[in-house]
Amino acid sequence: MSYRFDFLALLPYWREFLWGVLLTLQISATATVSGFIIGTICAIARADGSPFIKRLVATYVEVIRNTPLLVQVFIAYFGIATLGVHVSANVAASIALTVNVGAYTCEIVRAGLQSIHRSQMEAAECLALSRTQIYWHVVIRPAIERVYPSLTSQYVLLMLASSITSQISAAELTAAANRIQSVTFRSFETYIAVGFIYLVLSFVVRAAFALFGQTVFTRRRKLGTAL
Repeated sequence: MSYRFDFLALLPYWREFLWGVLLTLQISATATVSGFIIGTICAIARADGSPFIKRLVATYVEVIRNTPLLVQVFIAYFGIATLGVHVSANVAASIALTVNVGAYTCEIVRAGLQSIHRSQMEAAECLALSRTQIYWHVVIRPAIERVYPSLTSQYVLLMLASSITSQISAAELTAAANRIQSVTFRSFETYIAVGFIYLVLSFVVRAAFALFGQTVFTRRRKLGTAL
């Protein structure tokens, strides 16, 4: 084997790598926030909604969890265009990832809601708290705090899964790597570099969630268990 590694050949393309990283984080952040909102609403609806709403949410969750993310990305990109609505690849990627992670968030948050004992809500009712106060202070916040580590892992996986959106030319990190290796013909070095960048991003995103957890969940901050 006489192959010689030449990572210096990638240096002229550092701006493309940087732009890919920024778009990866942007798409992931958009999907994370939107997916969390959708997932939480669906979890509440599935736990405390009408039979029809429960079946509707259950169908959404099962369909998304049992179909490949790549297929969902294709449907979001080509399906929306078929309906006459033209969106960019980045927007379609954000929509697909939001719908996908929303289903997983629903199940994670629902598990947290089910961990709240009925007696805690009855005690809150005895204190004359309103239904909104009970749901927020007694149910939702403690439930999310309990499943926060699982949510963190899910959203880190979401960031890594965003690489799939390169298949519709979303200009994220993997798409940038595909372009760079096609120009430099240094495929091995390019994807090793990209793998290292994803590894660093995983640690950065996880650290950001840890800091957020320490800020929002005071009990975890006192116990030192933000993750």
